[in-house]
Amino acid sequence: MRTTIGIIGAGPAGLFLAHLLHRAGIASVILEARSREAVEQTIRAGMLEHWVVERMRAMGLGARLDAEAHFHGGITLQSGAERAHLDIAGLTGGKRVTIYAQHEVLKDLIAARLADGGEIRFDATVTRIEGIESDRPAVHYEEGGVTRRLDCDFVVAADGFHGPGRQAIPAAARREYSRRWPFGWLGILCHAPLSWPELIYASHADGFALLTTRSDSVQRLYLQCGPDDDVAAWPDARIWDALHRRLASPGWQLAEGAIFAKTVVPLRSFVCETMRHGRLFLAGDAAHIVPPTGAKGLNLAVADVVVLARALEAFLHHNRSDGIESYAARALERVWKVARFSWWMTAMLHRSPSEDAFDARIRAAELAHVMESRPAQAALAENYAGLPM
Repeated sequence: MRTTIGIIGAGPAGLFLAHLLHRAGIASVILEARSREAVEQTIRAGMLEHWVVERMRAMGLGARLDAEAHFHGGITLQSGAERAHLDIAGLTGGKRVTIYAQHEVLKDLIAARLADGGEIRFDATVTRIEGIESDRPAVHYEEGGVTRRLDCDFVVAADGFHGPGRQAIPAAARREYSRRWPFGWLGILCHAPLSWPELIYASHADGFALLTTRSDSVQRLYLQCGPDDDVAAWPDARIWDALHRRLASPGWQLAEGAIFAKTVVPLRSFVCETMRHGRLFLAGDAAHIVPPTGAKGLNLAVADVVVLARALEAFLHHNRSDGIESYAARALERVWKVARFSWWMTAMLHRSPSEDAFDARIRAAELAHVMESRPAQAALAENYAGLPM
């Protein structure tokens, strides 16, 4: 099989890229190791930046989002029992963030791509990528027990942190930076009514907590925990006790409900600056991971492929190579800014196991400054709603 752009991974980066290329008249094929059902039913949270929602609408992909998503004009920061509302919309000229789960975004993107006649090959496991330093790269994959080959002009690895795409770049050529945070998040989904109209980011002596929204009847909440904690060590009673304690505020009560999903996710920061090697490009989690505190992962993946789609269009339609040659540098300008913001939010709101009394007081002072200072809130709001694209 042959196509112009071979895309590995049917996640946000790969699917958005396929749509952008289709609009530019460029053919692509997506290879995805999982089944369509697995992709669409893997429950993941999602907060979309203002510009991402606007782009989805412009691409004709926003109908279900507009009908079902929650639109937030602000967030609440909490230190101990004290709360402060940040008017994100007021601080950014009307920009809002949208709570719409990542797997719901993927459902919309997959349905629209197939309706357009696009090719997504599910249950297709990539085994080898070759020829990336030539003008005839190829992706070998297994599908239905048969070994197949996809020839293409360019390969885009949008296959996540553990995918084979980044590993196809020689180790000596990869510039990588990482940090493993000494804590993780215990995330739950529960059947419960809304407790608060927007997200609450809470810093407590026991650790961080986050209250967010899934729908009017399903809520998502998070607790700071050990990075290697076993979910079994967190029975429902322990979870609710911790949430009530960390989110406690005078005159307010957290609504409980039946918990139907629990996961523990370790937090890491990672950037591979080698986002292009020959005719192989990295996008999304294949190139970078940010902790979920700022909810930036999906948004950063989309930003990557907006830059990449423009570069590929310029090369294939206008024989201009400057865009593909500068892709990594242009994408990394945003990547490192987002990595900084996610690092800052994470460091400010979480209690580190190694922090001493001085560290704890500096961290508390940083959060107090943001809660009290409009310029500090404006800086947070600018990054939270999404940097200009």
